[in-house]
Amino acid sequence: MKTIKQIVGTTAALALIASLGACSGMSTRDKDTALGAGIGGVAGAVLTGGSAVGTVGGAAVGGVIGNQVGK
Repeated sequence: MKTIKQIVGTTAALALIASLGACSGMSTRDKDTALGAGIGGVAGAVLTGGSAVGTVGGAAVGGVIGNQVGK
């Protein structure tokens, strides 16, 4: 049986991949922000055992880092 970490991680990864198709009209910086938020959300979920606060916190931090990468 899958653990909650595996379920959350798999679901988040699939959602991220599916959402990348909507990025065609976005600037590079917007894409980096969205990608950083997605990766941060998955990392936050995995590190906190699927906690909603960890997921949202990871997404926020990842989004900020992704936004600043291109500067």
